[in-house]
Amino acid sequence: MKTRYRGTVPLRLRKALTLLSVIGGGLLAAVGLELFLMPHRLLPGGVAGLSALLSHLTEMRLGLFLFLFNLPFILMSRRQINLRFALYTMLGLICLTAGSLALHHFPAATSEPLPAAIAGGLCLGFGLGITVRFGGIYSAGGRQGVRLLSGSPPQSAEIMIMLFNCVILLSGGALFGWDQAMYSIIAYLLAFEALRFSLRDLSLSRAVWITSSNCEEIRTKLLQTLEREVRIIKSGGPEGQSGILFCLASKLEEEVLTSIVHDYDKDGQIVINTVRPGRTSALFRHTPPG
Repeated sequence: MKTRYRGTVPLRLRKALTLLSVIGGGLLAAVGLELFLMPHRLLPGGVAGLSALLSHLTEMRLGLFLFLFNLPFILMSRRQINLRFALYTMLGLICLTAGSLALHHFPAATSEPLPAAIAGGLCLGFGLGITVRFGGIYSAGGRQGVRLLSGSPPQSAEIMIMLFNCVILLSGGALFGWDQAMYSIIAYLLAFEALRFSLRDLSLSRAVWITSSNCEEIRTKLLQTLEREVRIIKSGGPEGQSGILFCLASKLEEEVLTSIVHDYDKDGQIVINTVRPGRTSALFRHTPPG
């Protein structure tokens, strides 16, 4: 599969789709939390589960905890992403928070905990997945999250995330009953699988060839932002002739990479090919596509 990017002005339809998807994903996640999970004291794990647990214990609004706990991650990731993607991230968080506050007084969509766990977990997982997929949010834990969702061996931070989720689910069982803990586990697993399905191809590496007259500047910025090797396949000429760069990037990093290239070269061209498993090393010996 090959994708080509030319020019600097994105399509208006693409921008509108991105905004609507980020907003819709945040609201769908809020529906899953407030109309299905919260009324039955079900905890989906993660930051949402911690927020729900504290909301039940303190009787404060869920939306307040969601905003307070997610905001630090956005601020910490600000150095890794440009302003546009930081705004998308903040928009998704605001929609999730506002949707949660607006739906707080609505009655539960179902009186049975099992349907609530199923529907709530799916709404939460798909809502977060849509927001991540269309908003281009690749930082704030995105790299490790996508690695975990893709089935890669867990690393230290990912093990900590698993332990964190176990503590939340066990705390919910001790406080609200082990029947609720069982339904919480169902909601958590469904949310995880829905998120995995939404991001199913985002963790695949993509071979990226960049043709530009500002190769060195783009290479330096990509090294700083994506923190990965970027090779110069062909150096640019002394009179502004274009050179060629090569690197690997995930689907979540495509928008960031494209934005960086076009910031330094409005006429830069990008060719992206999906990498099949086991062929990554061969790409470094591959000639760029014509």
